[in-house]
Amino acid sequence: MTDSTTAPPRTSRREVVQAMSGLMMGMFMSILASTIVSNALPRIIADLNGSQSVYTWVVTTELLAMTATVPLWGKLADLYSRKLLIQLSLGLFVVGSLIAGFSPNVEVLIASRVVQGLGAGGMTALATIVMAAMIPPRELGRYSGIFGAVFGVGTVAGPLIGGLLVDTEWLGWRWCFFIGVPFTLAAIYLLQRTLHLPVVRREVKIDYLGAALIVAGVSTLLVWTSLAGNEFAWASAWSAVLVAAGVVLLALAVWVESRAAEPVVPLSIFANRTAALATVASALVGVAMFGGTVFLSQYFQIGMGKTPTQAGLMSLPLIFGLLVSSTVAGQLITKWGRWKAFLIAGGVVMVVGMLLLSTIDAGTTVFVVSVHMAVLGVGVGMLMQNLVLAAQNDVPARDLGTTTSTLTFFRSLGGAIGVSVLGAVLANRVTSLMAEKFGPVAAGGGEVPDLAALPEPVRAVVQDIYATATAELFLIGAPIAAVALIAVLFIKEKPLKTQSGDERLAAEMAGH
Repeated sequence: MTDSTTAPPRTSRREVVQAMSGLMMGMFMSILASTIVSNALPRIIADLNGSQSVYTWVVTTELLAMTATVPLWGKLADLYSRKLLIQLSLGLFVVGSLIAGFSPNVEVLIASRVVQGLGAGGMTALATIVMAAMIPPRELGRYSGIFGAVFGVGTVAGPLIGGLLVDTEWLGWRWCFFIGVPFTLAAIYLLQRTLHLPVVRREVKIDYLGAALIVAGVSTLLVWTSLAGNEFAWASAWSAVLVAAGVVLLALAVWVESRAAEPVVPLSIFANRTAALATVASALVGVAMFGGTVFLSQYFQIGMGKTPTQAGLMSLPLIFGLLVSSTVAGQLITKWGRWKAFLIAGGVVMVVGMLLLSTIDAGTTVFVVSVHMAVLGVGVGMLMQNLVLAAQNDVPARDLGTTTSTLTFFRSLGGAIGVSVLGAVLANRVTSLMAEKFGPVAAGGGEVPDLAALPEPVRAVVQDIYATATAELFLIGAPIAAVALIAVLFIKEKPLKTQSGDERLAAEMAGH
């Protein structure tokens, strides 16, 4: 524990790099967990005798738990030991992974994904918070870029590793969950040895009612976007009930938070122009990022007739673009101390990438699609972590945790809602095009077609239908990306601070 008025010693470059090794390993495993099941799910659901709705829930439950609990982890980080919290989140992740690996049925598997999601939510929020505590904003760009690269590699490695494990006879799908356990335990050990953060004790109370209302409201809306278009129509009584319930719960959360002494998400954050605009842009970047990766994979497999493993490899240009741009932009921001130009450039490039991808069809070559994806990746890479950097630089140190987790929360929320809504648009467009080409009987089932079982002329038409529908999604996504760019344009550039988060906090507390 440090005295509240004494500035903690500056963390050395060597200590930062050592701590980063544990943080990055933990972050990589939490990202891997959410992507590794994508190619393995058909086998998992078949082995456990699950239905199509269970298929959706295995993915959705982890996303729900992760997204809904991010703000709470952020608040806890402002109050308690960040080192202990990050180890706790990794511990939850290990427990969830073990339960998932030994699952005897789909019910246990879904419960395990909730536990995994709680751990992943903590890791997602806390990794960036811990970085901000150790590293001044002026130096943070360099490390944020590396984190962006880890995020990208984890996203693309997951489906490839999952496919490989499922196809390896002596391993099987259960190793999709077991594989992360030793690495996560190693991350906990590394953090115990290398992460040295002061604990500043503050006598405060957590607003548990506000936290419960936020989690309940967000979960209700995410359940709606996950089920609408599949289990019931978007314009239906179920939709009305779930939306109304979600909105009422979130309105109550705002009312409770506005009166709480220690709110989970301080409304004062949104009074800060930089934080408010960065939050809006983060949510919209989430739509572009998740929408791009989810639906391009289906386009490769159905629109272009590729195998799941080939589809995983074809995602590499997008990830490579994200990896290079986030790393290079981070290094240049640290070198020059200027960040807004990179946000604007990222916004422009992201819009261009969406527009380019809206031109694809079944005959587009792999090379052309790869170039378009790389452009989108470059745009997202320049925006994603640097929006967090801009907000962290402009808020009081006492709000670093809640601000960081709020941005992460809205990015995940944007991604979840974006995938659900764009998925429904894709399904409706495919159904209408199928009816147009083959008549209403062919479109009635709504199942994803097995290309190998279709005669050649029919296969060509089906591929064209999926390619057309996917291209239209990117045409819808382009104006969404343009709104993110407009939000970025209104963010005012401020010099990057040269004190770490902990140094700033000590100075703030000394001033009181």
